[in-house]
Amino acid sequence: MSLTPINHKGDYINGKFIEIKKSDETWENVSPSDSKDKVIKIDSSYDHIDQACNAAHEAYKKWRFVPLEDRKNYLLRLQEVYLSHTDKIAEIISRETGKPTWEALTEAKALAGKIKITIEHSLKLVSDERIENALPDTDGVVRYKSRGVMAVIGPFNFPAHLPNGHIIPALITGNTVVFKPSDKTPATGQVIAEMFMEAGLPPGVFNLVQGQGEAGKRIVGHKLVDGVLFTGSYDVGLKIKQETMNQHWKILALEMGGKNTTIVWDDADIEKGVYDTLIGCFLTAGQRCSCTSKLILNEAIYDQFIDKFYAAAKKIKIDHWSNNPFMGPLISKDSMDKYVRFQEIAGREGAESMMRGKPLSPSGYDGFYVTPSINLVKSFDEKSVYQKSEIFGPNVAIYKVKDIEQALEITNASGFGLAMSIFTKNKSIYEKALVEARVGLLNWNRTTNGASSRLPFGGLGKSGNDRPSGHFAVKYCTTPIASLEDRGVFDATKVLPGLEYP
Repeated sequence: MSLTPINHKGDYINGKFIEIKKSDETWENVSPSDSKDKVIKIDSSYDHIDQACNAAHEAYKKWRFVPLEDRKNYLLRLQEVYLSHTDKIAEIISRETGKPTWEALTEAKALAGKIKITIEHSLKLVSDERIENALPDTDGVVRYKSRGVMAVIGPFNFPAHLPNGHIIPALITGNTVVFKPSDKTPATGQVIAEMFMEAGLPPGVFNLVQGQGEAGKRIVGHKLVDGVLFTGSYDVGLKIKQETMNQHWKILALEMGGKNTTIVWDDADIEKGVYDTLIGCFLTAGQRCSCTSKLILNEAIYDQFIDKFYAAAKKIKIDHWSNNPFMGPLISKDSMDKYVRFQEIAGREGAESMMRGKPLSPSGYDGFYVTPSINLVKSFDEKSVYQKSEIFGPNVAIYKVKDIEQALEITNASGFGLAMSIFTKNKSIYEKALVEARVGLLNWNRTTNGASSRLPFGGLGKSGNDRPSGHFAVKYCTTPIASLEDRGVFDATKVLPGLEYP
């Protein structure tokens, strides 16, 4: 297979690609699946951040007045463009992330789906509402107004779908966008900009600026940015919060990862529980914020479950994305080194290694491949580095418990609060978890992975800041405006005491 490097076109600003004349940051992006695949070489310019923010600010003055039906039509055109380039987008995602072809295609197809769901379903959340006689002879009206320029800071694990999940709601509600993709997936960001260019949205409505950490810092703190929509790690989300402390008016939607739990109880469908948990733990090589990293088993089914789980985990196919395996590589050498290091930490803290994660070289490819890892934890320790840290790799810690209270205590202990799943036929156990588990997503007899765009997606604690995305993204892209509309005429008999009027 011969994959040629992608030409860097520059940043997409005000409806066109602008070449980088003065480079402040330069890096080469090599595929994590094969060191021979030099995907793209990037130059970035801090000057372009000002240009992009100014372009978005100026475009907003007109875009906010464009009727909703016209904005819909622009995005329906983008939907057609997305669909016509699905294979191209998927291949770039695979090259940059190492995702298997089937998984990259799923992501690429979701781009058009987000437009459809936002238009047909989510916009209802921000439709006008009229309250007759909110005051005597006065109607009340609630309308939702756009906020301005939205900075979208993208992650590497879903480099197209997750930014798109912010961009589409922002644009359709009348905002403009400056998008900075992850520096690990710049080519995916560029192809998204190409789609917007082909769709013909007005200049400045959507802008793309490439960059690394310093560029991201400058974008989120820019005086013309009215909101920051971010998906990524807790550490980076915290930095964004700190960077905007003196700009309290900016809306922040921060989705910041998880340390997620699956509980399997003694009455569960074991076969389904094993299959779903394999997906929960090891899909995308564990690089999803919703992946399962803590598996809590009722003692009655503990031995049976781990035997089946271990046997199935050993058969997982790990390979280059073009061979369509279940699992590809981790995103970088740093991620691989961190993953291996946590195997050692787990051992030092007393966990028993049932399946050790180690580097792998499938089919002769030189990439950042690792095997899955399973650690049996003898007892819960809230001070354990291994038990409370988000590893972002294909690792799971397995616990054995007697009662559901103990299981929920372990679930809530990490400080993260994104996703949880529980396998049981007993609805009262599920309902107890709904009340006591500090998570934003709780699935019943289904893995923690996978989410519907018709539902909100967001977590509590270190996983988010109460700005769920998905279906609810239109809410943080708008602000409610309340109006009192008086239908009456002046009545001199109702003049307040102490006034002589007219």
